[in-house]
Amino acid sequence: MTRFKPKTIEKHFRYQHPGCPDFAVAFFVAEIAKKDWKGASLGMAVGITMQNVLRHTMTEYDQLLLEGVNRAEARRRVQPKINAMIAGWKKRPV
Repeated sequence: MTRFKPKTIEKHFRYQHPGCPDFAVAFFVAEIAKKDWKGASLGMAVGITMQNVLRHTMTEYDQLLLEGVNRAEARRRVQPKINAMIAGWKKRPV
């Protein structure tokens, strides 16, 4: 099992996602640091965590599931929104 150190995670985030707000970086770092990541690289851990958190907190994904939409279709519907958020964070703030 692999545990990533918070400083290492934050450094990765600041380099790969320089536009990510500080509060979000702090949240993601804490989420990633508290888990054991079997067979995952740091980049994979970051990607998985960002996808999951954004899917459940920043989209209508859970509501779609409650309305009876199957998981695959719900994920397909919200993925463009998640992709746009992540793409925005890859750019340096102006």
